[in-house]
Amino acid sequence: MPFPQFDRSQLKIRPLGERINDLNIHVVKALDAPVPALDSPELEAVAESIVKARQAGSQVIMLMGAHVIREGNANYIIDLMERKIITHIGFNGAGVIHDYEFARIGATTESVAHYITEGQFGLWQETGEINDIVKRGYEQGLGLGESVGKVIEEENFPYRATSILAAGYRLQVPVTVHVSIGQDIIHEHPNMDGAAFGETSYRDFLIFTQSITGLQHGVFLNYGTQVMGPEVYLKALSMARNVAQQRGQKICEFTTAVFDLVDLGEDLHEEAKKYTARYYFRPYKTILVRTVQDGGTSHYIRGNHNETFPNLYHLILKRLENAHG
Repeated sequence: MPFPQFDRSQLKIRPLGERINDLNIHVVKALDAPVPALDSPELEAVAESIVKARQAGSQVIMLMGAHVIREGNANYIIDLMERKIITHIGFNGAGVIHDYEFARIGATTESVAHYITEGQFGLWQETGEINDIVKRGYEQGLGLGESVGKVIEEENFPYRATSILAAGYRLQVPVTVHVSIGQDIIHEHPNMDGAAFGETSYRDFLIFTQSITGLQHGVFLNYGTQVMGPEVYLKALSMARNVAQQRGQKICEFTTAVFDLVDLGEDLHEEAKKYTARYYFRPYKTILVRTVQDGGTSHYIRGNHNETFPNLYHLILKRLENAHG
């Protein structure tokens, strides 16, 4: 007989108005906000590669963790989407939640330490409505990212100007979402539909893989995601290369960049030994070494997202201005 399952109808779901949020909309930086000093030749090289990639008509793709949003970088990302510099954004499931909450109430991020003690962590009514949105998108044949972005934009959420998902829908730049069931707070809710999430996220994976087919002479950025980013990228690249080779084409000359805080040492272009901890750091072996070993270039930029992304943004703008005289 089947194993017993938890009865979600027993849960008490409270309104977001009762939640204490750690972040509000003021954390989102204006485009002209002061930029922290950061001297990084690696970052300069990445900015140069991004501009050259777009001049060549190649893809600039970024997979990101939710902390990139929490550090206030949404306006920079949206501006690069509007300038047709970033051609594809990929979130993990938490990224959707923070983007949606910011757009809807101008605040996000609850204290795990506080709410887990009373069994209330993640159980908030308005956030759980993402599940209903995904279900509708599933029925409409949409991907997960487009489903949520469509609602934020068309229903005129109060802070939709800072929503990357809404910008993707408005600008027709794919913003895909790559979920792992059970990892996000909305999966706790009674209205969570596993089939809808599985199908819409898989549609997003195929959209992402199609973008990867245009990575030759392009750039792939892995921003603060240690599992989702490298794993989704690796499988998509294998699929894209499989088809390209059948057509006598290659996807091997491109630039990758990893943005994180982990100290990886000096030699980042040779695979680490299996008995070392850094061998098991997926962005290192997958993005910095294995997938660029046949013609690509890789960079590692170590630093906080509230420093590295604003600097990357302004380095790109500087090069665009120089290119236009």
